[in-house]
This record gives sequence, structure tokens and C-alpha cells, in this order.
Amino acid sequence: MSSESINPIVSYSKADPELGPITSQVHVDNVHVTSILSHKDITINVDHMVDNDEAMVLAMGYKQEFDREFSLWSIFAVSFSVLGLLPSIAACFDYQQLVIGMSPIPWLLAVFFVTSVAYSLAEIASAFPVSTGTPYAVSQLAPPKYKAYLTWLTCWANWLCQITGMPSVNYSGACMMLALRTYCQPDYVPTNGQIYGLTTAINVTHGFIASLPTLWAARINSLGTIVNILFLVIVFIMILAGNDRVAMYDGSIPKFNPNSIAWSLENQTDFPQGIAMLMSFLGVIWAMSGYDSPFHLAEETTHANIAAPKAIVLTSTVGGVIGFIFMIAISYTLVDIDLIAADPEGLGQPFVSYLTQIMKKDMVIAATAFTIVSSYFMGESCLLAASRVTWAYSRDGLFPGSKWWKIVSPLTKTPIIAVWVNVVLGQLFLLLMFAGDTAIGAIFSVGGIAGFVSFTMPTLLKITYARNTFQPGPWNLGRLSTPIGAVSCAFVLVMIPILCFPYTTGSDLNAQSMNWTAVVFFGPLLMASIWFVVDAHKWYVGPKSNIDESDITYGDTPDVIDGREKDESLEYSDEKK
Repeated sequence: MSSESINPIVSYSKADPELGPITSQVHVDNVHVTSILSHKDITINVDHMVDNDEAMVLAMGYKQEFDREFSLWSIFAVSFSVLGLLPSIAACFDYQQLVIGMSPIPWLLAVFFVTSVAYSLAEIASAFPVSTGTPYAVSQLAPPKYKAYLTWLTCWANWLCQITGMPSVNYSGACMMLALRTYCQPDYVPTNGQIYGLTTAINVTHGFIASLPTLWAARINSLGTIVNILFLVIVFIMILAGNDRVAMYDGSIPKFNPNSIAWSLENQTDFPQGIAMLMSFLGVIWAMSGYDSPFHLAEETTHANIAAPKAIVLTSTVGGVIGFIFMIAISYTLVDIDLIAADPEGLGQPFVSYLTQIMKKDMVIAATAFTIVSSYFMGESCLLAASRVTWAYSRDGLFPGSKWWKIVSPLTKTPIIAVWVNVVLGQLFLLLMFAGDTAIGAIFSVGGIAGFVSFTMPTLLKITYARNTFQPGPWNLGRLSTPIGAVSCAFVLVMIPILCFPYTTGSDLNAQSMNWTAVVFFGPLLMASIWFVVDAHKWYVGPKSNIDESDITYGDTPDVIDGREKDESLEYSDEKK
């Protein structure tokens, strides 16, 4: 055996009369990771053979409870499905084109900053490859005095991001289904009750899929990614090749808009154009959300400290480029943005209204159907990621009822209770639709703000308080870590208040047109903060190990590894796995 094959993480020993039939020992301080068990000279004794993936999660302070059935492709499949570019672009017409016009410029600008946030998050995911995600990183990077509160706040922010994902996606998908019926049957007008019922049916089917064994869920999400990519390409081709504007408008307009129109900005708000531009970033932020999903699937992924960050980077980069190309296609074919805003056909879906301006009826039906199918897979991926977050936070005792929510089914090896908790919460969020379009629209804004707060909290700490102590993982940004992190934090600081702005001002602003994001997001965070001050500070300390104390020994790092003497000069590197 060469020295390179020696594993400094795990050693194997014979049965000990006091400790029982130990077959593996994980030496936490030999693992290239900062964790809640680090720097305590801890050895974890395990009664089975341990590979490096399990050794990593044990060193982070947790038992390996899931099967590691996800690969780099599988978690990329989940995150790209959560991204769901085609249904996301369709759902966000209200928040981009109907704010600043048809130009792709807002997408190009926003995606640059969104990608910087994603790259910083990827570096964090490599350093802390555990399903708890950013709160775990915050607990290790924050000043000791504020560690518990900042971790608590990050947990609640990220959880709000996760639990609003599925209901917002499925609400949009249900609206698109019913808009298609209205397009085919003009006298049909869907009620809120019908939209709620259809969205509920979609949520329930997603609940059953997310409860399946990990391998099945991974395969379904891989299928969803293939479908999303395929349908995205098909609809893109339909928009360009199936564009029938010349015939539909009797030759009064060309097949494609000239550059002066395609790249023009048209402020649809009461704010100055610069502010309107920033407000339109919500469409990009929401459409590009989901790149954090690999982080929350880390404990189900092989070589997570490399696969998870790579999947995050791939999702944000590939998604950003493809989305920009798609936006160019829209800008060169869209006929009348004001007519889409007026919605004379009563479709209630701007994207479908856009398709009716450039395509014949059969093509509109086909393109909308492809978008609906993509939306279905997107919603399922959102629930899968959200359920893992709920499970991980329950493992740390964050919620009332955590002892039930953290249960992993022995049959499927998945957190079934956490799945259905998310389904129920999604149903409660959907009740906002009965308060009007602006109220239900708040769950889109909340997802953007909540995600940003959670994603950038560890980045902010990494470049400030922990700038000299942060220990990067095998995937890192090197010298660009601080500059990219600074850009990410500055962008989020600007966008948080912007995403709370209403689209009207003065006498036009009323309860119906008010942006309720501040209430829906900051209200729960305020209540969580009050709870922490009044009670939770007494018992919540952040992530806590679920490894049995009887399996932990202190100051007992053996001198023999894999049957050979320990090589003191050997340092852990991921290539030696």
C-alpha cells in the first residue's frame, strides 16, 4: 500500500471490551472541515465500515441517515429542475416585462449579481457539506456572542424561502392550465376556488413523489431535468421559427423587432426608470432561485464537498446564459407590451398572452402545454429540496414538533413527515390568493428576499469576522473569494428594500396594490426574533450533534491507520479519496 492510499480520516480496529465491536473510528480533527466537533480531540466510534462521505458527515456531528444515491448529475438535475427556466420565465412576466418592458438588459445585469451570490454559496457548500446548509456555516463563522441568534435567524429566513417555493410554482402552473382553458373556451373564467383546488391536487401528487426512496426521487428529478431542457429548447424554437407576426398583422410589422425596439426599456411603474430596473430584477431572482438545492442534498450525495458546489455553479451559470438567450428571443418577437398588461382576453397569464401575439392557436396550446409540464417537475423538485431543509432544521430542534418532523422512514429512508409538513404549509400560503393578486404575489418576493438573506449571511461573515479563520473546502474561489463575496453582499443589501417596493405610488396606492412582502417576510422574522429573546435563547445553541455520546471518545486518536503506522506528514486532500 502506497502512502497515498492511507486514509487519515478513518482507522479500523478490533473489538474493544469497553467500547464494543468497533470496526471504524473517525478522527474529527483529521478531517478537512470546521464543525461543531472540531478542535476537541474527538474520535467517533462506528460499528460498521465507513467511507469518506460518511466520515465527513460524522465529523460535522451527524449520523449518516440517508442513502447516498445522488451524483453530481442527479443533484444538478434537482437544482436545474427547481430553476425551471421555462416555467419561471413564464411565471415572472409580471415581475420583469410588465415592469420595465421587453428588453433583455435587466436579465443580463441581474444575472451577473445573482451568479456572484451563487458562486459564494458554492464555496460555503464545499466547506460545510451538510444538509443544514447555510445556518450550519453561520454557526461556525459567527462571533460566539451572536452565533445562536444569527444561526436562528438564518434558519428561519432560509426556511421561508424553501416553503414558499412549491406553492408559488404550483400556483403559477395551475393558473397557466386554467388560462389555456380560457384561451380555448373564452367564456370560461376560473374562480379562486378552482385555482386553489387545482393547485392542491398538484401539491398532493408532489408530496407522494417526494416521499419515495431517494433513488426513485433522483431518477424522477433526472427525468424532470431532461424534460425541462427539451421543452425549453422546443419552445425557444417555436418562438423563433413559429413566429407568424407578419401574417397575423397583415404585413404591418416585420417578423422580428428592430434592435431599437428589442433592447428598449419601457417603465411601467410610478418610479424613476433606474428604480424600476432594479424592481424588475425580482423576475430574474425568482427565475434563477433553486441553485442552493444541492447544498441541502449534500447528505444524499457522493463526494458532496465537490459535487454540491459544482452543481451550484453549473446551475447558476448554465441557467443564466440559457435564460438570457431565451429573453433575447422574447424581446425580438413581442408585439405589444401594453396589450399584454391590459389582458383583453382575460387569460390572467402574461406569458400566454405573449404567445397569442406571435403564434397560431395550435402552436400557442402546444407551447403552453410544454411550459405546464415543465412547471410540474419544477414544483416537485422544490418540494424535495424544501423537505430536506425542514428535516435538517428539525434535527437541530428548531421547530415545535421537531422530534416528529426529523423522523426518517425506515422503509423509504426519506423524511416523509417533513415532506407532508411542507405540503400543509404550502396550502396555508396559498390562502393568500383569496386576498388578491398582490397578496399572493408576495410569496414570489418572499422567496427572493428570504433566499438572499440566507445565502449571503455566511458570505458576509466569511469576508468580515471570519476572514482569517475560514477554512475553504476543496472547491473554492481562491483570491477571488473576498471580491466576489463583497459584490454579493452589496447586491443583496440594495435589493432587500427594493423588493419590498409597491409598483404604484401616491393616490394610486391602496391595500390592493400594496406590496405585502414586508409583512409576509419580516413579520415572521420579527416573531422569530421575539421568540428567541423571550425563550429560545435559553435552549437553542445552533446545530447540535445527534451522535450518541457513548460513541465518542476524547484524546484517543490511535497511531495505527488501515493497519499501518500513522504518517504524520500526510494531509487530507479530496484527491486521495
